[in-house]
Amino acid sequence: MSIVSIEPATPDRWEDLARLFGPTGAYGHCWCVYYRRRAKEFTASVSCAQPERGNENRETLRRLTLDGKVPGLLAYEGDEPCGWVSVAPRKEFVRLARSRSLRPVEPSEPGIWSIVCFWLPPRRRRRGMGTRLLDGAIEYARINGGRVLEAYPVDTAGGRAPSAEIYPGTVRIYEKSGFTCTPHPTSGRPIARLDLKSE
Repeated sequence: MSIVSIEPATPDRWEDLARLFGPTGAYGHCWCVYYRRRAKEFTASVSCAQPERGNENRETLRRLTLDGKVPGLLAYEGDEPCGWVSVAPRKEFVRLARSRSLRPVEPSEPGIWSIVCFWLPPRRRRRGMGTRLLDGAIEYARINGGRVLEAYPVDTAGGRAPSAEIYPGTVRIYEKSGFTCTPHPTSGRPIARLDLKSE
């Protein structure tokens, strides 16, 4: 497999992003807005009681993309979208600020970007795509003024876990790319950080 490019999700690529996520919006109608919406709003949008599950999430991501906010990066093989990473300034992820386990230690710290999610279709997994997307996210954050790139990985202790559980990436993939992983001072959850200015 040869990935031709990793590109920002600009307005002209919205249809590619929607096609990649498919009718269920990647992870259970999420449409990669879990960290961009308040908990109550998100929970209501994916409730089994809602006939059109995930539509609000899809519309949130669509508006964001068409407004030119660039919610993340798409991997392409030829003209075919084949992977996704959500990377943006940390302040755009409202749920991080409210999270008990991931709340920023220094909320006003300037220049912090965050990676919150990867999405790969099943046939694209375990083929190095995640590393390529992570490399693209590092470079994108750096050239757009990021000072530090932060992520919230899952520690699988070197084993495997279902993809739905490791959507933020694993400790191993971040450490291999030069991130330092330390426990959150309150929750103990791993926080991965990379100083972009020293690269």
